[in-house]
Amino acid sequence: MLQVQNISFAYDSKTVIADVSFSIEKGANVAIIGESGCGKSTLLKLIYGLYDLNEGQLFWNEKPVLGPKYNLVPGMDQMKYLAQDFDLMPFITVAENVGKFLSNIYPEQKKQRIQELLEMVEMTEFADVKAKYLSGGQQQRVALARVLAVEPEVLLLDEPFSNIDSFRKGALRRNLFAYLKGKGITCIIATHDSVDALSFSDETIVMKGGAILAHDASAKIYLKPESKYVGSLYGEVNEIPLNLLDSEAGSEDPILVYSHELFLTEKSNLEVTVKQSYYKGNTFLVKGVYDRTVLFFENSFPIPDGEHVFLTVDEEVVAYRR
Repeated sequence: MLQVQNISFAYDSKTVIADVSFSIEKGANVAIIGESGCGKSTLLKLIYGLYDLNEGQLFWNEKPVLGPKYNLVPGMDQMKYLAQDFDLMPFITVAENVGKFLSNIYPEQKKQRIQELLEMVEMTEFADVKAKYLSGGQQQRVALARVLAVEPEVLLLDEPFSNIDSFRKGALRRNLFAYLKGKGITCIIATHDSVDALSFSDETIVMKGGAILAHDASAKIYLKPESKYVGSLYGEVNEIPLNLLDSEAGSEDPILVYSHELFLTEKSNLEVTVKQSYYKGNTFLVKGVYDRTVLFFENSFPIPDGEHVFLTVDEEVVAYRR
């Protein structure tokens, strides 16, 4: 188990992580999400032991995680950390980069291990190509393979798919997270991509300003966001007074509704003037205004600017969020 106990960290006088505490069970996949600069990357580095804590303690399986003041070589032996700069050696081949930390005592086993990892990240055909000739996305895939070469107990990933083409990203994510689950490797991923948090993570930690706003099962955080900030990390979300969605409700307290949860109806308390429709491929994102407040909803066809429409939402959504 990973235990993070009341940790704080500051660069000079600027606090980056503020009294953060949580625990993660072995084998769990946890996503850390939040706006840029909220402390996601710094938190991963602290967990790995790259920085010294100002306050608090970190433990992996009851063993303290210590920073550079205590270790000649920063980092935790049982952990592997993949930064956004990849840190590949440019003048050796892809296969040599992946096998850099593997033992040479059993060359055939080493070769098989490299092959297995290159297949997982779909880089087999580039095994003999020097890293300097690879694109950013290809380098990122090689870096993923390399951090798994000597299997860690904990894998820390900082935006691991940011440079990878969208048509490869889905398969790579499925391959990687299935591999981690099969091996029982604990994974913590800092990401801006809600797919990483929803489709592949057991739990999600939401951060803002160096603090944790929410930590729960990924589906629960998405289905019942604690604030508009939390909901906005998954897409367009609206704050709408309850009485506009439930005619029997007297309360004007706002509830959170995602854009895809709103739909057209013949008549309702929520009348919207359409301002613009944005094509998204499988649907249109429509910008509207009610009572000088902007909201977004999705529709299967564009709606002319200036047209007045009525919107509603399923009763189950209202009941769950109110």
